[in-house]
Amino acid sequence: MTKPLGIAADHAGLELKSVLSAELEKRGISVRDFGTTTSASCDYPDFAHAVGRAIEGGEIERAILICGTGVGMSISANRHAAVRAVVCSEPLSARMARQHNDANVLCIGARVVGTGTAIDIVDAFLGATFEGGRHAARVAKINLA
Repeated sequence: MTKPLGIAADHAGLELKSVLSAELEKRGISVRDFGTTTSASCDYPDFAHAVGRAIEGGEIERAILICGTGVGMSISANRHAAVRAVVCSEPLSARMARQHNDANVLCIGARVVGTGTAIDIVDAFLGATFEGGRHAARVAKINLA
């Protein structure tokens, strides 16, 4: 990746965000943190929209969003035309989402998966590349509605 990887969480995902950020930085991956930075109750759409705007503006290309289930972050992030956010609870879906759907935002539920599984999911997501070909035509249809 030539641009930093975005990362954000609400209060439910704060601890997992910290663990994942440290792991990514340990591996030499540049991370841009969009918040939250405290355990105070906060609203996940604020962080998902900040990441969505950063993708639309070309500041980042991919991101990881974490909330209790990953669902709220995914719904909010997908309101941005440039975002293809996916909720994953295991590595296979994360890899396939990149390979077949060109997903650019990974959403994880901190109350759904443990730390080790979350790291495996992130590894699968970041380690996969979009295959293009027949998948490119399908991805192009996503925003045609």
